[in-house]
Amino acid sequence: MFRLLGICALLDLVASQAVPQTIQLRSRIAPKEAAIRRRALNPVTVNLTDFFLGTDLQWFGDLHIGTPPQTVSVVFDTGSSSLEFASTLCGAACSNQIQFNSSKSSTFVDVGTTSSITFSTGVGVDPVVGANYRLTLRSARDTVAIGNLSAPSTSLFLITNQTPKFNIDPFSGIQGKRDRQQKKPGGMGARAQGLFASLVNQGLPSLFSLYLTPLAVGGAELTVGGIDTTKFSGKFHLTFASLPAGSGATWTLNSPQIFVNGKSSTTLRATRNVIFDSGTSNILFPTATADWSVVAFEDADKKPHRNAIYALISPNIVPFSPEPGTYGIACSSISSLPAQISIAFTAQNGQPFNLTIPSSELSVGPFAADPTICQTLINAFDGLSLVGASLLKHYYSVWDVGGQRMGFAAI
Repeated sequence: MFRLLGICALLDLVASQAVPQTIQLRSRIAPKEAAIRRRALNPVTVNLTDFFLGTDLQWFGDLHIGTPPQTVSVVFDTGSSSLEFASTLCGAACSNQIQFNSSKSSTFVDVGTTSSITFSTGVGVDPVVGANYRLTLRSARDTVAIGNLSAPSTSLFLITNQTPKFNIDPFSGIQGKRDRQQKKPGGMGARAQGLFASLVNQGLPSLFSLYLTPLAVGGAELTVGGIDTTKFSGKFHLTFASLPAGSGATWTLNSPQIFVNGKSSTTLRATRNVIFDSGTSNILFPTATADWSVVAFEDADKKPHRNAIYALISPNIVPFSPEPGTYGIACSSISSLPAQISIAFTAQNGQPFNLTIPSSELSVGPFAADPTICQTLINAFDGLSLVGASLLKHYYSVWDVGGQRMGFAAI
């Protein structure tokens, strides 16, 4: 009590003698860069498993869905529209895949909308015939985690039925495969959406990197939010190219020319936009770009020439009629056939550079209908130029959403 009274008396004395003073105040707002450092998420790396019947052309890794988390494996597809995976609603149709049980997740929300999608590229290098690659889906939301990064209330789709062509898949779904018919934007596309967008909003740098390796090499990985410079000669060996205006959610680069075994032609000197799709195993070009039988005119002599890609490799590469859009050649001819395909691009500094598919990628395996004929890596797909795993597995690739650019380093 004495101490309290003494303090009160002292305050009364000071108040009676006080002269008003003006004190300048400053806001304690932290510098912008400090705020970013405080909230930033660290990159996370996911190990990828190589799949497709020994052809080293498709990779998948784990996501964790729900509360408590259930592990499902997915193909990380840069030509993506959504996250979809097998569920217990699919039953026997998804018997080869691990199925997510929504009743065991306390954070699961059933949105209840049903839909179906049909794909224009199949599992591995299988062509699509009719609707032989179709998924039936039910929309939902739940917590999705990749490594130690978690995104609550993420939009997703449960697979409730699928066509038998998916039966060979050892993975449960796709993050997420593009529905090319509906032209949906990409979850791992050049505009951040879904899981990736949620992580970016939490402070993850808006880029990811892919290290796709043959099964014999191993160690394939996806790094979300960063670049693993140990997988190539260092960050200064990356070559970056800007996405052209109007790319939207598609990972596209402009190419002025294609070379085959160091040679080009009138057909191959045409400017084209090339899509990069980590979920597509083979290569797609319009028939006029790929097919040996297409006749064009060279500028120098005005005479007709067969100058598409396959014409510069071998006249023995011909369409395989049982599987429309595919081409093949006798498997016994593959080992001695030069077939190096280089696609030209322009770096951000204005310098030209090539991304090269070596001759070893020419064959993607024998056709089931005729094992003596090997399917070649390019399928005809009019209206589209697209490169997939046959190219990407020879480069460390950086997919920079924030910078609207792509980077490549030889591995």
